[in-house]
Amino acid sequence: MQNLKCDILIIGAGSGGLSVAAGAAQMGADVILLEGHKMGGDCLNYGCVPSKALIASGGRAQGMRGASAYGVASVEPDIDYAAAKDHVHGVIDQIAPMDSVERFEGFGVRVIREYGRFVSETEVEAGDYRITARRIVLATGSSPLVPPIPGLSDVPYLTNESLWELRERPEHLLVIGGGPIGMEMAQAHARLGSKVTVIEGAKALGRDDPEAAAIVLDRLRSEGVEIVEDAKVTKVAAGITVEVEDGRSFTGSHLLVAVGRKTNTERLNLEAAGIETTKAGIQVDDHLKTSNRRVYAIGDVAGGMQFTHLAGYHAGIIVRSAVLGLPAKAKTDHIPRATYTQPELAQVGLKEAEAREKHGESMEVARFDFHHNDRLIAERQTTGFIKAMVVKGKPVGVTIVGAQAGELVNLWSLVIANGLKMSAVSAMVSPYPTVGEINKRVAGAYFTPRLFENETVKKIVKLVQRWLP
Repeated sequence: MQNLKCDILIIGAGSGGLSVAAGAAQMGADVILLEGHKMGGDCLNYGCVPSKALIASGGRAQGMRGASAYGVASVEPDIDYAAAKDHVHGVIDQIAPMDSVERFEGFGVRVIREYGRFVSETEVEAGDYRITARRIVLATGSSPLVPPIPGLSDVPYLTNESLWELRERPEHLLVIGGGPIGMEMAQAHARLGSKVTVIEGAKALGRDDPEAAAIVLDRLRSEGVEIVEDAKVTKVAAGITVEVEDGRSFTGSHLLVAVGRKTNTERLNLEAAGIETTKAGIQVDDHLKTSNRRVYAIGDVAGGMQFTHLAGYHAGIIVRSAVLGLPAKAKTDHIPRATYTQPELAQVGLKEAEAREKHGESMEVARFDFHHNDRLIAERQTTGFIKAMVVKGKPVGVTIVGAQAGELVNLWSLVIANGLKMSAVSAMVSPYPTVGEINKRVAGAYFTPRLFENETVKKIVKLVQRWLP
């Protein structure tokens, strides 16, 4: 057993762990990074990157079906599912060097390709190494949750990890779970020629604003996706038949399980380090510190929202705190999320119902519908809306559904993170015609009743006009 010492030990080379490693090492800290599986973690290899690549393939196919709206003949695409998967893996391969061992060793990080486990509060074993670190960062991420459904283990099923090795297009894909992953993959496969049935125990896209989610679900249904809600799965039988509580059953050729994720803590031996956990993951405070004050947890494993960009944000907190020794707290009110169906669905801050419950009558809703945006009219993508929940001039939440919702929400994360008012959004100038004008227009919708429907304003304007030379 070889003994090593370092300033910062990072366990897990996903988005969060890599960001901490790069930042800390380039600032002069002695950094060791452990990864027993794939560099880049879930996002690069199984999650964000491959899913968006497959969504892009589906989008191209769907565009061919609807081309006549633009004066181009519509055709039914000739789809090569295996080639679409080649595209997916090509995208992964193109991005992979950014997350490679060689790149991080170039930053001065010592990368050890082993899993790590605690043997004391300050020591971790990884393969033939015992590592003592001044600070330890747990960035082990999460994995697909496979629920204990009777019969599931007796049939072949897919998760977001195994889906990418499938080379033959599913004739009929059954999806258990109507969350973002399930709905994204349902639409992508339907567009690539599969029959798709989504089985959801509660409401599909149930975490999102119901009005916005309905627009997405209507589109998916119009494209042939069968969405079965309030259908709790009770059994999976041979032949890939899914039975639900009310007696209905659904038979398909392939089964994708997309009911959520579980944090990766099994290998860590957290008890040896005195680190407490909850049902959601590792317990952390506002500084991302665990019950062992030398150990931080970031990203999915910290038991909160499970987004790659949140892990990256957490990494910045750690660099500030553990590397520079500066005070830093993690917040969540400005963390956006997006579902990359078409139309897209994005949210930052409070949803309308949450804002009403928290702020009561002091909360106002400003809204702008996409069918008033000239660029989207030109591109025939006018389905959707944006609404901002505003309290005393400041947005506390924004919901967007429609084309490029995931891009539009960026601005609102900036606004909420910096405590800006709607006047700041109203003051910006967007080039015409762009989709980005939508953000300015919803700010205009907030001020319209104050300026154009206010009798006091009208009286002041008349008085000013009378006295102007």
